[in-house]
Amino acid sequence: MNERRLDDLPGCERCELSLTRTRVVLGSGPKGATLLVVGEAPGRHEDLGGEPFIGRSGRLLRGLILDEWGLHDGEYLITNVVKCRPPNNRTPRSREIAACRPWLDLEALAWRPERVLAVGTVAARAVFGFNEPMTVVHGRVTPWGHGVGVATYHPAAALRGGPNVVAVMREDLRTLARWQP
Repeated sequence: MNERRLDDLPGCERCELSLTRTRVVLGSGPKGATLLVVGEAPGRHEDLGGEPFIGRSGRLLRGLILDEWGLHDGEYLITNVVKCRPPNNRTPRSREIAACRPWLDLEALAWRPERVLAVGTVAARAVFGFNEPMTVVHGRVTPWGHGVGVATYHPAAALRGGPNVVAVMREDLRTLARWQP
C-alpha cells in the first residue's frame, strides 16, 4: 500500500465492498483546511452522488458546522472511514475498516488538518481507537495527527434522537473550535 496514491482510490478492490458499490466515495475539501470531518461510511445518497455526507444526515451535519464554525461547504475537509457503501447501510466490518485505513491515513497525510471531528462510534473507534460508547467519549479532546480531535454523535443519531442529541453535537463542535494550538 505504501506505493499507492490517493489517485488510485477510485479503482480500489481491497475488500468485498468493491463488489457492491456504485462508486468509491472520495473525501473532499481544500488542502490547508483546519477541520477534517470523518464519518463512518457512505450511504445510499453518497454512493449514487459520489460525495460524502450529501443525504439528510449530511445536511444536518453541514448545517451544524456552518452554525458553530461559520464554515461553508468547501471550506473544510470531509471523508469517511470506509470509502464504499456497505450493503443495506450495515455497519462496516472490521476487515473493511482495516482495508480502508491506509486510504484515511493517506488523506490525513495529504491534508494535514489541525482538528478532526469523528462523527459516530465507528469513526471514533477507527480514528481515535476508543472502545467506550459515544456517551462516554463524545467531546473528549484527543491528540491526533498534527493537532487534536473530538468525537461526537453521528447526525443520523441526532435525526432519531432529536434536539438533545443535536445540542450535544453543537457543544462538541464548540469544544473542538475552542482548542488552541
